[in-house]
Amino acid sequence: MDFIKLATQYKEELLTNVVAFWLNKSQDLEYGGYFSCLDRKGNVYDTDKFVWLQARQVWLFSMLYNRVAQKSEWLECARQGGEFLKKYGHDGNGNWYFSLTREGKPLIQPYNIFSYTFAAMAFAQLGLATGNDEYTDLALKTYDQILERQENPKGRYNKSVAGTRKLKNFALPMIMCNLNFEMEHLLDKDFIDESAGKLIDEVMNVFYRPEVGLIVENVNYDGSFSNTFDGRLLNPGHAIEAMWFVMDLAERLNRKDIIDKAQSITLQTLKHGWDQEFGGIYYFMDVKNHPPQQLEWDMKLWWVHLETLISLLKGYRLTGAKENLEWFKMVHEYTWSHFKDSMYPEWFGYLNRRGEVTHFLKGGKWKGCFHVPRGLFQCWQILERISLGE
Repeated sequence: MDFIKLATQYKEELLTNVVAFWLNKSQDLEYGGYFSCLDRKGNVYDTDKFVWLQARQVWLFSMLYNRVAQKSEWLECARQGGEFLKKYGHDGNGNWYFSLTREGKPLIQPYNIFSYTFAAMAFAQLGLATGNDEYTDLALKTYDQILERQENPKGRYNKSVAGTRKLKNFALPMIMCNLNFEMEHLLDKDFIDESAGKLIDEVMNVFYRPEVGLIVENVNYDGSFSNTFDGRLLNPGHAIEAMWFVMDLAERLNRKDIIDKAQSITLQTLKHGWDQEFGGIYYFMDVKNHPPQQLEWDMKLWWVHLETLISLLKGYRLTGAKENLEWFKMVHEYTWSHFKDSMYPEWFGYLNRRGEVTHFLKGGKWKGCFHVPRGLFQCWQILERISLGE
C-alpha cells in the first residue's frame, strides 16, 4: 500500500475541496456564524443555525489554523463564528441552546449536552489560536457545566419517568474521551490522567459487553446489560469512533493493553456491522439480531465510514495489525466511491442500503463542517506518520 500517495489524496481533498467549500459557502457575513443547510451545489436552503454544528465549525477552522497553517482566512472564519456563538449561543448563564434563528434568537431550549461539549472544544481551540483569554475562560466554564450535568445530561428536559428504567448512555463518556484530549492544554495533567483512566474503564468495561463482543449504546445504571430495545442497541459508527478516542488516551497513558483491546473491538464491530450483500456499514443494529426499532437502521452514513477509516489507520499504526490494512482498503474504496460527489465539492451524507444517495444535501441539521474534514485531516496525518515509520 502506497501510504504517501494515500496521504496526498486525503490532504488534497481536505484542503482544495472540502475546506474551501465551507469557507466560501457557509459563512453568514451579515449576521455572523454559519449556514449548515446547504444543497448539493452549496446554496443555502434553510437559515436556522444549530449550536453544535456552529461550534464544530469554529473548532474545525481553529484546529486547522493551529495544526496545519496559520492562514488568516481560516482564523477569521473561526473567530467570527465564535463571536456569534459567544453572543447568542447561550442564555447568559452558560446554558447552550440547541438551535437559533439566523439572527441568533433561541429556537430550542438547552436540552442537548452536545451543544456544550462542542462549544467547549470550539473555544478551547479558538483560545489557543487567538490567545484570547475570554475564549479560554468560556471553554473552561462550559467544561465545568458538562461535569455538573454528567449524571443527568438532559437535566429538566429529560423525558424519562424517574424510578422505572434508569439507563446510562454511551454518547457522553465517548465524547468526553475526545474532549479531554482536545482540552488537555487547559486542564491539569493529573486530572487528565485520572479522568482518562475512568473514561477508558467506562467505555471498555461497562459499555463493552463481552457476552456479545460489542459496545452497546445504553446500559442499566448499575452497569448491567439491559435486555430492551435501548439496551440491545448497537451503533457501529459510534463504537468504532470511540475506539480511536480511546487509542489516543491509551497512547498518552502508555497502555498497550488498552490499545490492543480497542484495536480488537474496532475489527469485531466492523465485521459485525458490514453489509455482506451491498457493502458499507449499517447505521444501527440489535446485538441479539432482533429487528431494530430505528426504521433507518440499514442506511449507510458518511460519518460512520470516515470514523472507521481513522480507527483502522490508528490501530494499524499503533499495533501493526495487517488485517486493519485489508479492511481499510475495503472501507476506503466504498467511502470514496459512494460519498464523494464527483461533480460538486463536499461529500454526500446519506445512502440507502444499496448505496444510492438519498439526500443530495451537503449540510443540514445533523451534517455540517466536521466529520468529512476531520476524517480527511486525521487520515492524512496518520498516513504520513505511517509512511515515516512513526
